[in-house]
Amino acid sequence: MITEVRLRPLRNADFDRVLQLERQLFGRGAWTYGMLADELAGLGRWYIVAEPERLDRAGEQPVVGYAGLWFDGDVTQIMTIGVDPDVQRHGVGRQLMDALIERSRKVKAEAVLLEVRVDNQPAIEMYRDFDFEILGVRKRYYQPEDVDAYTMRLDLNAAAHPTDAPVESPVDAPNDTPDDATGDAA
Repeated sequence: MITEVRLRPLRNADFDRVLQLERQLFGRGAWTYGMLADELAGLGRWYIVAEPERLDRAGEQPVVGYAGLWFDGDVTQIMTIGVDPDVQRHGVGRQLMDALIERSRKVKAEAVLLEVRVDNQPAIEMYRDFDFEILGVRKRYYQPEDVDAYTMRLDLNAAAHPTDAPVESPVDAPNDTPDDATGDAA
């Protein structure tokens, strides 16, 4: 039973778990180790993980979610967000999204963009709850599955969604610059 989730920057030690979740969540379209490493080496990347703070177990707990974005100087692009199926619908995705939006505001992005599979209704509903709007469809965006994606946008100048990110979130970590490469991508 997860009682609380703590967000922190993604570390190299998290790669195996993140890639395990990638395969579980995204199947044939999952990122490989090389793809993840290349993404993290890019400028303007910022990645976090969620780990449970459990009262029923001692010691380190496995990562249960991860998310990341890229800031190009004008807008942020959510590169990935994934949550362990065993803890989906328990608020982990929303905490990750809150942190991504808070980070986007911190770097003074005008908007947040993302792509989502047209058949991923739970994610689409969550993004709409955050006031994202569908801009259009990208045909056959997800490969090798040939699945279309909605492109969605959140205008940060108009958005008034309160953030629920924890006070000690990695969003407020020292040495937090737009080109940090401490995270994950999918």
